[in-house]
Amino acid sequence: MSGEWVPISMFLSVALIAVVFLVLRFRGKRELQKTVRLALEKNHELSPALLASLDERKRSPQADFRRGLIGVAIGASFALFALILGEQDAIRPMLGISAFPFLVGAAYLGLSRWGGRSDREEPETLHGGVGQ
Repeated sequence: MSGEWVPISMFLSVALIAVVFLVLRFRGKRELQKTVRLALEKNHELSPALLASLDERKRSPQADFRRGLIGVAIGASFALFALILGEQDAIRPMLGISAFPFLVGAAYLGLSRWGGRSDREEPETLHGGVGQ
């Protein structure tokens, strides 16, 4: 009976972390909406540029690089743990587990190097663009 609680508690803890993340994100958005609502009630003018900037995520240019390094480090640490553990039955599954964060981190490193955001502005097609 006690052996069953280990995987159950692991999945419950992952679910709990996800719920906490979503609740905190929801609270942040709700506070932002309260601030905008309060500014509108006090007749403050909100420019379209300000409203658009509130909707955008704040990301540094090096965010993909950092995520990539973290992913590669987590993958390498799982692989190293598997090799240090030394049990033949554990090495192969641990290397498989380590491959996921390692490859995701490598993909982020590739994005930071070759797939960065373009600094060019895209043509406006929604309001008065060529397509209408």
